[in-house]
Amino acid sequence: MKPTINTPVPGPNAAKIVERDTAALMTSTKTSPIAAKSARGVWVEDVDGNTFLDLTAGIGVVNVGHSHPKVVAAVKDQADKMFHFAGTDFYYDVQVSFAERLAAALPGNFDRKVFFTNSGTESNEAAIKIAKHATGRQQFIGFIGAFHGRTIGSMGFTASKPTQKKGFFPWMPGVTHVPFPNPYRNVWGIDGYEDPAELTTKALDYIEGAFQTMLAPEDVAAIWFEPVQGEGGYVVPPMDFYPKLARLAADHGILMAADEVQTGFGRTGKMFGQEHYGLESDIVMMAKGIANGMPMGAVAARAELDFTRMGAHSNTYGGNLMACASGIATLDVLQTEGLVDNAATVGAYFKRRLTELADKHDCIGDVRGLGLMLASDFVKDRRSKEPAPKIANGVVSEGMKRGLVLLPCGKSAVRYIPPLCITQEEVEVAIAILDEAIAVASA
Repeated sequence: MKPTINTPVPGPNAAKIVERDTAALMTSTKTSPIAAKSARGVWVEDVDGNTFLDLTAGIGVVNVGHSHPKVVAAVKDQADKMFHFAGTDFYYDVQVSFAERLAAALPGNFDRKVFFTNSGTESNEAAIKIAKHATGRQQFIGFIGAFHGRTIGSMGFTASKPTQKKGFFPWMPGVTHVPFPNPYRNVWGIDGYEDPAELTTKALDYIEGAFQTMLAPEDVAAIWFEPVQGEGGYVVPPMDFYPKLARLAADHGILMAADEVQTGFGRTGKMFGQEHYGLESDIVMMAKGIANGMPMGAVAARAELDFTRMGAHSNTYGGNLMACASGIATLDVLQTEGLVDNAATVGAYFKRRLTELADKHDCIGDVRGLGLMLASDFVKDRRSKEPAPKIANGVVSEGMKRGLVLLPCGKSAVRYIPPLCITQEEVEVAIAILDEAIAVASA
């Protein structure tokens, strides 16, 4: 199957929706004028009959594919019974069952408790309160290049683009940002692909230096991190960095808080991104792929970190019945239909084909990622590594014209995060379109 583009995008029907949307909805992060009507698997149809190969999965959400029949059936079945009954105040089996399943799916042989939220940023907000309440400490460490959300608490950790924070000060105080060991671009000028150990040492030395000069470690509640930096450009640190960071944190009684909002639920070729590093984090924040499109998030923390008084934290919609039903069905599909393994194998194939495109197009400076969380970094010059956002944005636009749904990330990268059911044949369709789009965008 290949995309079919019958009208310019946006077509006449889509253009009307775009116009109405612009008038009715507040400005957010619109990327492409695609007005979707329906979707199945990795394919999306718009209101003008154009079909697109989706390499965004609703921003890493529909991991088991658009409208997976088992997820659809679970939501319909629950909707026939009951929509909502405030799981933070009352009780129902589907919420408990999903919490038990989530806790069991996470790495680490210890008891966990789960709090359900409605989004990734809310998961991070809840985790902040958990860390402060459990430790009695008020300070945190975050990384330059990180993205953890846009609400006031999580925005205190976010440090990927100025526009995400411009004009919104004050955000939550108490976060000290440290350099991330980005193998491709870092403050030390180290080639992290050639010498990952040196890069890890420099990053850890910086944190140790901060403890000596400006941040008492006994004041630090937790270190906030993404197993793979997302909005910062899909950056994978050296494989020894997080294990050594976790040992450093443990030495000072500091919690490790893993933001698995984008890396969770099979995206990286393992159920959770931290598994690549052998981590068993104290707190894990989740959303996006957790329920394949239902508004849902969660925080899972060591049981001993639970709030010690009722009312310290709550919400209204967390643990919504239909969202939990969708989450259980999503886990069932991930754990029984081989999609996590598919993300690893097809992801490795996709990465190899993207690397071959880089050999052909000098404007691609780096190809990186894990599983089906991949990115191409576009540059003006490979030696200087100067970002080329115009080319990256052009690739997104030219891809759309040819039936490929793409999103940018970082300063000048294009990300590839399709549903995990994508096949090698569909990857080849994407590669052919990308080849054309890159040639036009870089001309």
